[in-house]
Amino acid sequence: MAETVVAMSYEEFLTNPAVDPHSEWVDGKVIALSPVTDEHAYVADFAAHLLRLWSEWHDLGVVLTEPFQMKPAPDLPGRSPDVLFVTKARAAQIRRLFLDGPADVAVEVLSPDSMTRDRAEKFSEYERGGVREYWLLDPRRHLAEFYALSADDLYAVVQPDAEGIFRSTAVEGLWLPVEWFWSRPLAPVMLRAWGLIP
Repeated sequence: MAETVVAMSYEEFLTNPAVDPHSEWVDGKVIALSPVTDEHAYVADFAAHLLRLWSEWHDLGVVLTEPFQMKPAPDLPGRSPDVLFVTKARAAQIRRLFLDGPADVAVEVLSPDSMTRDRAEKFSEYERGGVREYWLLDPRRHLAEFYALSADDLYAVVQPDAEGIFRSTAVEGLWLPVEWFWSRPLAPVMLRAWGLIP
């Protein structure tokens, strides 16, 4: 269960060596996050590798992982998505300790204690802050939800196609079968599908 710790400014939060890096800054307070399961870690790691491989292969941007911080807007909390992607055009917003603005893609892997935080609090914050695409991955239920900002700056569901393939609106050209998140082993399947190995 998450625990509220001492109140401090965001700058203090970022630079205080006593702060647990596996935490977030909300309403001026440090919220310590629970340890994650092996399943959570596996899916988050795969999502990071998938995004990093595609973005580096096509020279599209930068992929960073938790506990790196994102401050989508001055009036919003400092969060640490499991994975975030920032396009080359916006890479200057990456500071040494945090992303000063919204990611182009934020990925959160759901766990029992993060359901409300990820589905309600972060959903609203990422939408308001301008995160272009939000992925919610539920390894326990093998469910993946994808949201993209619409013309009215509200999230709209992005459905996979009839073959179960999701096509990103924020990462140029990226496509993937949703089942990849739950398959084992992942790397050979992905690399062959993308034509990187025979």
